[in-house]
Amino acid sequence: MAAPHILADDDVLNCGGGGGATTYKSLRIASIFIIWFGSSFGALFPVLARRTSWLAVPPALFEFAKYFGSGVIIATAFIHLLDPAIDELNSPCLSPAWQEYPYALALALLSIFSIFIVELVAFRIGTARLAKLGIRHDAHGHSVGGHAAHGPEGDADVEEDFDGPPRKEFREDSAADQADAEHNALAQIIGVAILEFGIVLHSVLIGLTLAVDEDFKTLFVVIVFHQMFEGLGVGSRLAYLQIPARFNYIPVLGGVLYGITTPIGIAVGLGVRTTYNPGSTTASVVAGVLDALSAGILIYTGLVELLAHEFLFSRDMRQASNWKLAYAIGCMLAGAAIMALLGKWA
Repeated sequence: MAAPHILADDDVLNCGGGGGATTYKSLRIASIFIIWFGSSFGALFPVLARRTSWLAVPPALFEFAKYFGSGVIIATAFIHLLDPAIDELNSPCLSPAWQEYPYALALALLSIFSIFIVELVAFRIGTARLAKLGIRHDAHGHSVGGHAAHGPEGDADVEEDFDGPPRKEFREDSAADQADAEHNALAQIIGVAILEFGIVLHSVLIGLTLAVDEDFKTLFVVIVFHQMFEGLGVGSRLAYLQIPARFNYIPVLGGVLYGITTPIGIAVGLGVRTTYNPGSTTASVVAGVLDALSAGILIYTGLVELLAHEFLFSRDMRQASNWKLAYAIGCMLAGAAIMALLGKWA
């Protein structure tokens, strides 16, 4: 989300320290708690609903949230991160050297390849370790006894009982089987951690901007929906993690972390509102670089970890009817469309 450049009284672009808007102080303070509730609800509801039977959430709602959330994340990457990064790093407050090269796109590209290399190295190390134990592992779940490393597309080791929360049956009868389970759990955790890292950076910047932005009321309403939908995308990823019981705290921790990041950004912004100018040279560079890196993370995660593994490599989706496939694609496009529409105001 691009920060507006604040104009001084003489209509000269203010690129110095300056300060942000100080209007609506009480409402800005209240926004900390309102956005905290909305963000936390979006991220934690899928996790808690999938773990408890008393909520009686229909299985179709989980399916909708999963695919809708994928669309939200992808649209966030392009509309709410990459485009603002381009604007911020082309700010008139920056030196002409910033205009000579598309730095925002280059940083996003760097981020994409960095995440790819990190995951590739981690996967090769894990696969080599399993090979020493006599296990042939395939991240897409095609091997005998293999599990899906990136989502619920594995084989017979996954129980899909929609009358209650699904459980991954991890075989504990040998050290090799336990190592395979550990590797799959770690792969899933790393994938979600990468996704959340990119979103957390973005959420803090959103909070800082909201705390000092002059057009507070419009931005506030949009960000409430923005954070809730984005939280739904994160929460649906966390809810579908298939990990051993001793790691069950990780999805809850991820939801809590997402819920507090934007409120923390707002609180920090309110604390420095008399000196923090979101259109200053330093702020434009920092926000632009972080938005570009976050965009690369979410582009990679959205296209590879979510779309590829949910549609191309998912055994359930390959065997699904045309109607189910069309429904899943429709949910994904709906999430992307709504998030893209919010980009008109934020």
